[in-house]
Amino acid sequence: LIFMAQLPELNPATPGVTWLTYTLVAAGLAIIYLFPLLTRAVPSPLVTIIVLTTLVVGMGWDVRTVGDMGALPDTLPVFLIPDVPLTWETLLIILPYSAAVAVVGLLESLMTQNLVDDLTDTRSDRNQECIGQGVANMATAFIGGMAGCAMIGQSMINVKSGGRGRLSTFTAGFVLLILVTGLGDLVARIPMPALVAIMIMVSIGTFSWSSITALRVHPRSSSIVMIATVVTVVYTHNLAIGVLVGVLLSGIFFAGKIAQLFRVHSTLSTDGRCRTYVVEGQLFYASVEQFAAAFDFREVLDRVIVDVSRAHIWDISSVQALDMVVLKFRREGADVQVIGMNEASETLVDTLAIHDKPGAMDALTGH
Repeated sequence: LIFMAQLPELNPATPGVTWLTYTLVAAGLAIIYLFPLLTRAVPSPLVTIIVLTTLVVGMGWDVRTVGDMGALPDTLPVFLIPDVPLTWETLLIILPYSAAVAVVGLLESLMTQNLVDDLTDTRSDRNQECIGQGVANMATAFIGGMAGCAMIGQSMINVKSGGRGRLSTFTAGFVLLILVTGLGDLVARIPMPALVAIMIMVSIGTFSWSSITALRVHPRSSSIVMIATVVTVVYTHNLAIGVLVGVLLSGIFFAGKIAQLFRVHSTLSTDGRCRTYVVEGQLFYASVEQFAAAFDFREVLDRVIVDVSRAHIWDISSVQALDMVVLKFRREGADVQVIGMNEASETLVDTLAIHDKPGAMDALTGH
């Protein structure tokens, strides 16, 4: 997404994009990757901005600049209360957008934290960051600002420039405030090719290139989830939708794997009148069909024991399947006993099951 966001600045159909634009982007990338070979005392992205801005201004080249993107503020923000009616209708209008922004903001912030933690070998407090982000966004609304979140691109530049603590992020925000409000005319003259070169560097640095080769060795389900998530995000330009697709696919594959670990086996007593069915694994919607198919209701028995001491009952589908098994055996004249339920399963069964309630046999056709 970071790279795709730069494509309009490289599109020949965009006004102001010429061969000079591509030359400056290439020069910017060269500075970014080669300058650290000389010294790391000064961040190479900063050198790129200074050098390309000096060249464009000094030579009078006609390229797109930050100023072409819109007017920059020249005063500090002031406190204000949003002038919107506080009604239920207003809430219904803004709720879908605010929920989507909140989800995307939290997802990108958590992704950025994971990336920075890996690069710096540290461990950040997820809850603290999320709470701080929410408080900051609420405060921002009262000075006319927009909601924001942790940014992968800016964080990567910060870390690669040597930033390791909160002082670096505070300094970045404070200096940006000074630049925009006090030196807006200078900032407006920064050429867009310089920023495009920096963001391309960020795209290259944040992409996990090893994940491409790992597709051959990863489980097929994991590869499908990753590809589907990436394709959805790129196609929709919406991180929340991409993550939702990935989570849904992961849930489907996980359910399938758990269902494969489920089994039921049985033993017959020496007198041939009692059969014990031992259930092992997770009994839920994906395994109820296998569970029901494991019982032979045509066998003539006096007693049936269903041992679930090695199983866990998760949902209403599994409770209904247990009801069906118990009631079918009782209909054939067998005494049925369910044993070994753990506390959580027993609570669920006591709440939802009907096989021990009056009139349960009449409800069998409903299962």
